[in-house]
Amino acid sequence: MENANYIEMCRAKIHRATVTESNLDYEGSITIDADLIDAAGLYEFEKVHVLNLNTSSRIETYVIKGERSSGVICLNGAAARLGTIGDPVIIISYFHILEKDAASFKPQVVLVDKQNKIKNVR
Repeated sequence: MENANYIEMCRAKIHRATVTESNLDYEGSITIDADLIDAAGLYEFEKVHVLNLNTSSRIETYVIKGERSSGVICLNGAAARLGTIGDPVIIISYFHILEKDAASFKPQVVLVDKQNKIKNVR
């Protein structure tokens, strides 16, 4: 049997979403508009990294499904301390893939406007 080598790669990304809310008293996570979750192929409770372009913070948390077509991007719990309303963020999901398959894999990338409406999916 051959040893399989895996590498970790970006699986999905929501690029330059705008934080619309922050909720310090919530138990944790990031709430994302269900349309964006579907477009990116994310799952509720999936681990994601949230990169804040204003503060340079990188948050590791999980996805909570927000109201569909609402444009919501809400930092909850401790994450609420690491960003404010209006901050641009990149939300990234990673996965492990066989190294032999990595060169042909393309992540799902969702580009949004300032209201978090989908402009393009590639």
